[in-house]
Amino acid sequence: MRAGKRADHTHCLTQCKCHLAPRYTACLRAGEGLVSIRAMVATRDDLFNRLDALGIVTETVEHPTVFTVDEAKAARGDLAGSHSKNLFLKDKKGRMWLVVTLEDRAVDTKALRKAIGAAQLSFGKPELLKDVLGIDPGSVTPFAVINDTGGQVSVILDAGLLASEPLNFHPLVNTATTSISTEDLLAFLRDTGHEPVVLDFTDLTRET
Repeated sequence: MRAGKRADHTHCLTQCKCHLAPRYTACLRAGEGLVSIRAMVATRDDLFNRLDALGIVTETVEHPTVFTVDEAKAARGDLAGSHSKNLFLKDKKGRMWLVVTLEDRAVDTKALRKAIGAAQLSFGKPELLKDVLGIDPGSVTPFAVINDTGGQVSVILDAGLLASEPLNFHPLVNTATTSISTEDLLAFLRDTGHEPVVLDFTDLTRET
């Protein structure tokens, strides 16, 4: 997928007839307080083409469809490296975050809220996830920011996750896992306009 200059369509509402609708259609969600730009939905091949254009080498393993961490553990076998839990969160002000942690982290959302300066956090609804990141539940991944052309989502990375390579994430679908180096993940995120915040989650984890 080619990266190019884009117009500012943040004020183009659902009924808009502009030449980029419906791919960039904005939607005003009652109670969420923000006008959000509907994601430009990239395919898995679009993602791989973007990574290739950046000179990023990855490896991808196919597996059965997974929706939970336990299912992912069973499906991936002995795939080396760090494996993640990916949380799509929003606060009462409508701000959104993609929080990428070690898969076994039990994140304390109250502590996280204070660390990132958020209002009360909750999980983003599937409809909002689809609108903003262009993916479905079970496929949440940092690669999905390729679809967040409006820069609405802030990316939070667990420092502990980055300590072991390679990093493993779904390539926009939950039927495969793609391995990438930490350096290359950061390069990809920055190329999409998402400068990640790296946090030590030691004090942001609740006991289970």
